[in-house]
Amino acid sequence: MENIDTIFALASARGRAGVAVLRVSGPQAFSCVSTLAGRVPPPRKASLCTLQYEGKPLDQALVLTFEKGASFTGEDVAEFHLHGGVAVVQAVLAALGKMPGLRSAGPGEFTRRALENNRMDLPQVEGLADLIEAETEAQRKQALQVMQGALGEKCSHWRESLLRASALLEAVIDFADEDVPVDVSPEVTELLTSVLADLRAEISGHEASERIRDGFEVALVGAPNIGKSTLLNAIAGRDVAITSEIAGTTRDVIEVRLDLGGLPVTVLDLAGIRESEDVVENLGIDRAKTRAETADIRVFLVEAVGEVENLGVKAKSGDIVARGKGDIADSSAFAVSGVTGLGVDELLAKITEEIAGRAAGSSSLIRQRHLEAIENANENIKKALAMVESDTGFNELAAADLRFGIMALDSLVGRIDVEDVLGEIFAGFCIGK
Repeated sequence: MENIDTIFALASARGRAGVAVLRVSGPQAFSCVSTLAGRVPPPRKASLCTLQYEGKPLDQALVLTFEKGASFTGEDVAEFHLHGGVAVVQAVLAALGKMPGLRSAGPGEFTRRALENNRMDLPQVEGLADLIEAETEAQRKQALQVMQGALGEKCSHWRESLLRASALLEAVIDFADEDVPVDVSPEVTELLTSVLADLRAEISGHEASERIRDGFEVALVGAPNIGKSTLLNAIAGRDVAITSEIAGTTRDVIEVRLDLGGLPVTVLDLAGIRESEDVVENLGIDRAKTRAETADIRVFLVEAVGEVENLGVKAKSGDIVARGKGDIADSSAFAVSGVTGLGVDELLAKITEEIAGRAAGSSSLIRQRHLEAIENANENIKKALAMVESDTGFNELAAADLRFGIMALDSLVGRIDVEDVLGEIFAGFCIGK
């Protein structure tokens, strides 16, 4: 796709820095290099150039050029690696803005051109957005895998199998009035069964992938004054929650974001659960129960193990039970104390082990859009397989279901029906990317 205009933007962070990078993409990228640097350096070779505009020197910079078809956007691209002073950057941006045919880029516009020029598929674009936002090692690895095309490659493989199965069915339809020498049902069944197995594996791992992307939630649950807020402060390494001997001090949910073993985790300090006549406290208790139910892991802080059942929150597999205020508790059971740090490291180790086990089953589906497309494909392929296995002769219907399945995969990678999601995706990009 040929773009008439040439776009430019600061590709590095704003503010003073050692180096600032300006990116230019479009048909006039090389001509603007010639205007500023007096020459166009060989592609992919950094060249030291003195930049000037209208006879006035701007900066001494490294200039890089990338030819059309061999650049990030698929267009002619130039990069100016400037000294990172604010005034330097503004001077070069101002010069670019005065050149005919050049304009400032919008959010994510360089990446959008990469998509339009088939340099990336849609999941790769989404993976790039997540890579920029990644805060933990697990998020980085997951986003990098998707950005490098892991999901697109899988879709391509599934699509080839479905096209082969569809072609076999279409051949039977074309020769419906003749004797077809070969029964295609076994090969079609094998192809569809294999694709369905892969799709089911991706679907089952979606929840873990989503948690890696958005973060796991761990709720501290217990009665008032059991040490939840003190424990949260100890975990955070700073005072994030108010602590006191007055029951019901915590009324709202307090959140602390952590990196545990490379995985993003949000620890929730909830209101103490008890019977109360205070309307505001009861609102906090109701919210505490709701957040506890939806959390991935609940850490129950109790005085005795049997008290879990009295908190009104159902315990689930993977939850952790510990004695609160372990510094004054007299028990052989696992105990924690935010005051002395007793058991805190062990608690974090237990949480890390649990979430790492759940994350191990993650798939390449990192967004709800991915899941919906795969589920759509899965349902249509199941219908086609059932039709083939029933031996009813309705090959036209089976072939139609396969076409719908292929369309679902095409929508996933951005071949069709994606305009309605592009605006949302690129709105989250920074200008310059």
